Amino acid sequence: MKETMGYVKPMLPFLLGWGLLLLSSEFREISLLNGIAQLVLFTFVVCVPAWKTERMSYVDIGWPMGLAVIGVLTLMYTDGYWLRKAIVSAVYLFVGLRMGIAAISLWKNGHLNREFPRYEYQRLRWKRSGRKNIPMLIQVEVLVQGLANASFLAFPAFIIGMNPVQSISPLEIAGLMIWLAAFAVESVADIQKSAFLKKMRQEGKKNMVCNVGLWRYSRHPNYFAEWMVWNGLVIASIPSWIALYDTMGQVTIWLLLGGGLLFASRIMYTTLVYYTGAVPAEYYSVKKRPDYKTYQSQTNRFFPGPVKRL
Repeated sequence: MKETMGYVKPMLPFLLGWGLLLLSSEFREISLLNGIAQLVLFTFVVCVPAWKTERMSYVDIGWPMGLAVIGVLTLMYTDGYWLRKAIVSAVYLFVGLRMGIAAISLWKNGHLNREFPRYEYQRLRWKRSGRKNIPMLIQVEVLVQGLANASFLAFPAFIIGMNPVQSISPLEIAGLMIWLAAFAVESVADIQKSAFLKKMRQEGKKNMVCNVGLWRYSRHPNYFAEWMVWNGLVIASIPSWIALYDTMGQVTIWLLLGGGLLFASRIMYTTLVYYTGAVPAEYYSVKKRPDYKTYQSQTNRFFPGPVKRL
């Protein structure tokens, strides 16, 4: 019984989030469709390949494609103001297809034939905790990310898409501007790192620490920007969540939906810092790059800040 609960526990918050959507008459149909679509997508794109290869890296295809699915469903099945739902659908489609197509390219080029370090780190966690049923643990891990798509990560899209108010509020514009700015920062950070690595290869230098541009002020500016992308969506959702109060008969569910929006931000923060983000990346960077400990002592891990003097 204890072992079974160990497998269920990571999925429980997301099952509850999906259940909350299903309890709401406004979101029941679209959430049921989304849950089924995510299950089918993850079964064939992630779960089956992961079972055959014992590699979790296929999540990098399934998770963003699941975001694109949310975008399509929001466009087709929400009843809100057409411009608002078109914008949020476009955001999910753009983010999902951008990352998903990039991951498919990695797969086609053979990069998924080896487990990504962030997923290798999860195996170290299992080893430390004494857990041994690796095939089952892999399935649970990948399904958690599918359930995130079925629940909290769909909250902003569905709530915004259902808002019938035929005007865009300043808070919605602010949220969208934050999203655009964060996406720009993430792109700049990726370009700066790519240019740095290219320069180091040309100079014949190996295992150097990227501390130029945005990387001078945060050890993971791309992860911070990705978190802010989701914060922008959450902020843009607030007016639509408030508008739901007038149409929802159950205040408790309305309040829980608001909590779910905030939890979406929390999920992304935890993922990008501890789960598959900064902590796993730095575990290997310290081993690989001699100067990384100095970089850690001088530069904030996640939130940008001034360089610390030693």
